Amino acid sequence: MFDEVTLKISVDPLILSAIKEDITSEDVTTNAIMRQPQAGEADLICKQDGIICGLQVFARTFELLDANTKVELFAKDGDEVKKGQLMAKLHGDIRVLLCGERTALNYLQRMSGIATYTNQIVKLLEGTGIKLLDTRKTSPNNRIFEKYSVRIGGGNNHRYNLTDGVLLKDNHIGAAGGVTKAITMAKEYAPFVRKIEVEVETLEQVKEAVAAGADIIMLDNMDRETMQQAIDIINGSAEIEVSGNVTKENIERLNGLKVDYVSSGALTHSAPIMDISLKNMHQV
Repeated sequence: MFDEVTLKISVDPLILSAIKEDITSEDVTTNAIMRQPQAGEADLICKQDGIICGLQVFARTFELLDANTKVELFAKDGDEVKKGQLMAKLHGDIRVLLCGERTALNYLQRMSGIATYTNQIVKLLEGTGIKLLDTRKTSPNNRIFEKYSVRIGGGNNHRYNLTDGVLLKDNHIGAAGGVTKAITMAKEYAPFVRKIEVEVETLEQVKEAVAAGADIIMLDNMDRETMQQAIDIINGSAEIEVSGNVTKENIERLNGLKVDYVSSGALTHSAPIMDISLKNMHQV
């Protein structure tokens, strides 16, 4: 759940921007059928099993349109919900409920989809000791929502943005002139409290990274045999992360490997939305 400061400073402006995207000047359909304020109610219903996430954002969308809107929640973020379950009742001006419906559901469906997909992979990793991480492969201006959803699903956040830590990827290494040079320059520039992570694609690069003193070595797009050889070379001298097209369908290939983390862009760029509807809207 977002605290009040984060909500007001970082979340509200994004929700308002999304509302403005959907309502340029007016909701002409709603205004055509509802000329005056009219109290009403509607039900928030889950249409498939999954992990619910984003209820606070869902409610906030309507509250920003009209502070008098009341959202009565019957579930909380992180709950396992079932098809047909009533998760909330909305009370307020029907015009507000109609205007905010699509934006609020877009957030809730997307966030719940990410939390559900993340949770499925977390369960596949149970007992391995490997932590599941997300990436920066998020949709623009939705990172705060998508990374929150990963946590609700049981995953962990990698860097939030470029300020958070040093991660030397292939193009950084190419620009610097090699793994050793990139790590050396990063150590000279970055504060000593920052860990230096480097992405490697070959066993030769693994050897360079170990010799140069990398704190975390990311094994990128390696087959299982090569990963095992890389793990043997590292031999506990650095933490190990695995990345590269990691999905729910292939995550089990990591079972038995002594790695610390696996990062998956699929958590945020490929998770299907969760089917949720606002139904039974009526006047009261």
